Amino acid sequence: MRVIIVGAGQVGSSIAADLDDTHEVVVIDCDAERADELNYSLDVLAIHGDGTSVETLEDAGIERADMVIASTDDDETNIVVCSTAKAVSDAFTIARVKNTEYLRTWQRSAKAFGIDFMVCTNLLTAESIVRVVGLPAARDVDSFAGGQVQMAEFEIGEDSPVANQTVREADRFDSLTFAAILRDGEVTIPRGDTVITPGDRVVVIGSPKSAQEFATAIAPEEPPGTAEEVVIVGGSEIGYHVARLLEDRGFKPRLVEHDSERARELAELLPGTIVMESDATDVDFLEREHIGDADLVVAALDSDEKNLLVSLLAARLGVERTVAVIDTTPYVELFEAVGVDVGVSPREVVAEEITRFTREGGAENIALIESDKAEVLEIEVDRDSVLANTPIRESIAALPEGVVIGAITRKHEFITPRGDTVIEPGDHVVVFVDSTVVGDVSAKL
Repeated sequence: MRVIIVGAGQVGSSIAADLDDTHEVVVIDCDAERADELNYSLDVLAIHGDGTSVETLEDAGIERADMVIASTDDDETNIVVCSTAKAVSDAFTIARVKNTEYLRTWQRSAKAFGIDFMVCTNLLTAESIVRVVGLPAARDVDSFAGGQVQMAEFEIGEDSPVANQTVREADRFDSLTFAAILRDGEVTIPRGDTVITPGDRVVVIGSPKSAQEFATAIAPEEPPGTAEEVVIVGGSEIGYHVARLLEDRGFKPRLVEHDSERARELAELLPGTIVMESDATDVDFLEREHIGDADLVVAALDSDEKNLLVSLLAARLGVERTVAVIDTTPYVELFEAVGVDVGVSPREVVAEEITRFTREGGAENIALIESDKAEVLEIEVDRDSVLANTPIRESIAALPEGVVIGAITRKHEFITPRGDTVIEPGDHVVVFVDSTVVGDVSAKL
């Protein structure tokens, strides 16, 4: 495909880097220096210009474009880019927005604003945070096949019952597949005799029930359940959506907001949430409200540094787990190294959602692992797929190393993949793929 990306910030650059090996990519940015950097660092054509301008889009070859992705940090700019592109081409348009009002308008009217698909940063980030709530020790959780399949990433602590066990010893679950082990920045496909060591991150794919059982097995001191006490710090749009989604799941969260007017507004919007007006960096307030007794604290303030501070204060007071919104993607690994349990990057979440539209073969869903070291894809198998009508042990031999069949669903029924399992056309298959071979694998699936 010929893909035009408008906006070379963290989201646009991440998408461009993911596509430059397999697609013809053109990036437009109003910052000339940034455009020059991309021309040197990636196999793309980067153009300095205004992406809302017809002339600039024509310079980028809009008449031949298959897809236009508007990923600047300004909602209105992204909407205008898509409208302009649709007016002069037949390209599929994707807009990134933060304001959920634009999303609601677009959802009410097919192709409103000339946009074929819209991704809302704040809502997607909140959904990503809520998925890790209730799953002890989970660092990342994604759902596939309409919720029938769950992918989860867990960090193995020194005191975990599965630490220093082999995968064969740890695998006591009927509908769970050990897809990968992440160790020292490397992705390893585990075998039965692979030893799980403290500090490893284990990626498993299976039914939600089996993922819950595994979570309980590796962290028995943190039983899952909807009775968990969650405190949200920051009444931002992300903080609001986290509280709203938790209310929908039966939780009764507490939310701390410093601005009195915003606190009153949130109290009206969130009837199932206790809204407290205070500065969440005030240690006396945190102790007085027994924040340390919470099972989980979500830091959703408007600053990465403030979210780090709140997370460290919460951990010091005894909170079991902290989740921080980290707007600067490269900070995620650093913040997690100094004490944040789970860092969620809104830009990375959006890039992940957009990337699935560009996969050859049309992935139904996609999750990026460890900043794109690997991917988990959901594929609907057709008759031309290398997986169709063949036992897995034979079809997997036709694929490169670094591929694991994690789960299968057939007519809404979960099927645990085994060597003699025959995958049929129409099945939904969830596959773990090392990023070094994802282009080749996607075409064959």
